[in-house]
Amino acid sequence: MPRRIKQIIKLILRLSVAAVLLVWVFSKVDLSHFRQTVATAKWQYLIGVWGSTALFSWVQSVALRWILKKQDCDASTNLIFGATCVTSLYGLVLPGFVTTGVKWYILKRTTGKGANVLSAMLYNQVTLTVVMMVVGLVGLIVVNPTQAVRPGAPRPWILPLLSVVALAMILLVSVLALNERTGGPVIRLLMAVLKPLPKAVQEKGRTVLAQIATFQSAGWRFHLAIALINVVDALLVGLLWYLFAAWAASVVVPTSVLIWLCAIVFVLGKIPISIANLGVREVTLVVLLAGYGVSQPAALLMSMILFSSLIFLAALGVIYQLAWAILARKRIRSE
Repeated sequence: MPRRIKQIIKLILRLSVAAVLLVWVFSKVDLSHFRQTVATAKWQYLIGVWGSTALFSWVQSVALRWILKKQDCDASTNLIFGATCVTSLYGLVLPGFVTTGVKWYILKRTTGKGANVLSAMLYNQVTLTVVMMVVGLVGLIVVNPTQAVRPGAPRPWILPLLSVVALAMILLVSVLALNERTGGPVIRLLMAVLKPLPKAVQEKGRTVLAQIATFQSAGWRFHLAIALINVVDALLVGLLWYLFAAWAASVVVPTSVLIWLCAIVFVLGKIPISIANLGVREVTLVVLLAGYGVSQPAALLMSMILFSSLIFLAALGVIYQLAWAILARKRIRSE
């Protein structure tokens, strides 16, 4: 089957998943109540939502710049942030792997080192995803939603125990995979684990693992610095992002809940089953916030506000693309 046809089929499947999930969510929501919730929303907090979203991406751009420097690639933070915004623009309509290619092309065109850029991007995404998983698991251990939502529920220790086991495994595999001595065998073991999976998943997994292996000699100070940036981005900026969205939708839950909720939505968004995480985000918020007494219309509104931040980044992407086009024309005329 031609590659383009495969991409079209994947796009249709993702759109179908997003549509099914959104239809399910809206079928559970009283539309008249939802209209009232929208009418009483505190829209002034949108500025905080959009600003914290931009700040989150900016911090990620700073981290990626450091990683690119480690790969002997020189790119400004502003260029990386602009590429991220342009990627958000394409991400509204195209599958994730294609949009990642857009960012890669912009940075590769500037640095001239495509393989190094790919390694840096994959390392940055994997590191952020691992940090988000750790933050989410720690949040589940500390908060224990099953006990908070249903006091006296039977066997409330199961979720924290599973979270502890998963957390230990993630940290152990991460440490061993990035160690120069143990990294080789661990990478080979992980590649062997991928064999039962579909070929497309195997290829992507092997690509990621092969690129991660190039950072095994980077040193622990480098890995800890990038991890610390991501932790700050997740705990502070990510929390602000969700706090402003919750305030705008009049959603009242403990701050600790927003921390692990942000992490869970982020990690689920990395699963390539939807477009711009549509449907996945809405179902996650509506289902999980219901346990804390949040009405379905308020949870749905909060998810829509979070989605608006992606549209804001996409709008910035339009501005960056226009600015780059104007600068390119001026450069051509001057030559």
